[in-house]
Amino acid sequence: MPLNCSSLATKVPLTLGGLKTTAAATTIRVGGGGFFNLFNKTHQNNSLYIASLSLNKRNSSQRYCLSSSSSSSSVMEDTKDMGFSTLEPGKYSKELDIAVRAVQMACFLCQKVQESLISKTTSQVQAKDDNSPVTIADWSVQATVSWILSETLGSRNVAIIAEEDVQTLSKADSAGLLEAVVQTVNDCLAEAPRFGLKAPGTSLGSSEVLEAISRCNSTGGPNGRFWALDPVDGTLGFVRGDQYAVALAMIEDGEVVLGVLGCPNYPMRKEWLSYHHRYHRIISKLTPPTSESWDKGCVIYTRRGSGEAWMQPLIQGHKKLVWPNSATPVKVSTIENPALATFCEPVEKANSSHSFTAGLAHSVGLRKQPLRVYSMVKYAAIARGDAEVFMKFARAGYKEKLWDHAAGVIIIQEAGGVVTDAGGRPLDFSKGIYLEGLDRGIIACAGAKLHEKIIRAVDASWNSSSL
Repeated sequence: MPLNCSSLATKVPLTLGGLKTTAAATTIRVGGGGFFNLFNKTHQNNSLYIASLSLNKRNSSQRYCLSSSSSSSSVMEDTKDMGFSTLEPGKYSKELDIAVRAVQMACFLCQKVQESLISKTTSQVQAKDDNSPVTIADWSVQATVSWILSETLGSRNVAIIAEEDVQTLSKADSAGLLEAVVQTVNDCLAEAPRFGLKAPGTSLGSSEVLEAISRCNSTGGPNGRFWALDPVDGTLGFVRGDQYAVALAMIEDGEVVLGVLGCPNYPMRKEWLSYHHRYHRIISKLTPPTSESWDKGCVIYTRRGSGEAWMQPLIQGHKKLVWPNSATPVKVSTIENPALATFCEPVEKANSSHSFTAGLAHSVGLRKQPLRVYSMVKYAAIARGDAEVFMKFARAGYKEKLWDHAAGVIIIQEAGGVVTDAGGRPLDFSKGIYLEGLDRGIIACAGAKLHEKIIRAVDASWNSSSL
């Protein structure tokens, strides 16, 4: 990829592990409008990521929790004050930059498709072999992200595990569906310059779109690097006009090293999470946001060892993505009292036992009603400090897939939280497309104390469960 370099002589403030410093910044312009920032003569960040429960024992003054009383406008004010707000440069900076841009584009695509689904009933929703829904957005996002990663990083350097395949699209009676996917992909890629990426010279044809989708055929494993993509996590929520996420993670030698979560319908006011998104849309129309407000939609991202996660607003209208843009750090909640904690669980009963989690919550002392949310938005809620616990205990025979958790796990961990299986062991992303060896279920918590209480409660009540 051609590089056009220009230097900036200004000193730029950085925040490294809570220590402010300055660095001379050099901005490299990448073909297509991308920017990477290189810094020299900075203090080294000596805080290494330690995979232990002591992650959460941080000074409360260093936490940047977004409380339920924070209005959307105050979030934007905090964002402006951050100035040059992005993760400090280091390993995987280029990959993270591209991943965030790709997820921003994917969210833009999903918003357009969801508006169409809500406004009219169409043939855009199909059913997979397991009866779960798949939409034009699923295939289109997978093709778009696959194309972007391959074009920017080189197709030989990119291996991707993703949820969708081309079996349905390749059928003779699916010509109209394929045409709609191709059109959606090309409409999205045409907007690439707004996101600092290079658009294709000519529109992609059906064969190129199918190739981009089928290129996501990695089987993962313990060695090398691959990406894990869930193009539309929570498709049922997406179809119903509710919460969903675009999830992208990079895994290297079995460890998740980058995570990006796009949550297009995530409200910036915590209390709105309890309502179906249609109510939020109605209220938003009755009280239109000002040009300075940040009403809904965000991308949360991190990289291994940074000790922090960041949230930026989705690009709205015809605005351009400026990198680094208005981003704000997110940290997990400081609540340790179970009676004050909010816990999340999946909406669907098919792959999660609500009755077991209800009994478990009661025994631990969780008194609030569960926050049932589609998709990895649950991980985002904990990372943002809007919830404290996520529990999922699948029914017998269900196997957790890697792409349903990878991005969310690293984001919570770097934001100060803890994620393990029910036996207290880290999730293993080195065994292929499934989380093999998972002990009973998944528990994500804002703090170590809550996590330990839930682990003990699981052990005490498991034998009496029907799972």
